[in-house]
Amino acid sequence: MSDLPVMAPMPSVETAEYWDATTEGRLLLKRCDACGHVIWYPRGICPDCHSTQTSWFEAKGTGEIYSYTINNKGDGPWKAAAPYVLAYVELDEGPRVLTNIVDCDQAALAIGQRVTAVWDDTGEGHALLRFRPL
Repeated sequence: MSDLPVMAPMPSVETAEYWDATTEGRLLLKRCDACGHVIWYPRGICPDCHSTQTSWFEAKGTGEIYSYTINNKGDGPWKAAAPYVLAYVELDEGPRVLTNIVDCDQAALAIGQRVTAVWDDTGEGHALLRFRPL
């Protein structure tokens, strides 16, 4: 678990299966059954072809840093966490996820660097997806 703030999610009917998998350290993604598009964030309608025929599948939980910034200031609980890394990670399955990079030497981060999923327990039954360098 990182030192970053965590807030418990409010699962909906569309996202409950995703959040339930986080308790087991599993990353679930949706795939459109009509066009094959891999969907992030979890939702019931394909943003590519607008089909409602989607299915869950377990992702590898690995990818690479697409873009990142090191935040040196923050408000509320994020103020004490600074500096922290905010990043887009491109998953091996294709989607880009807005997340944090944790457990790292921030000065050594690089675009294209390989990362793997880690889970920060919210203390309320679910976990937040974050990444650390491989």
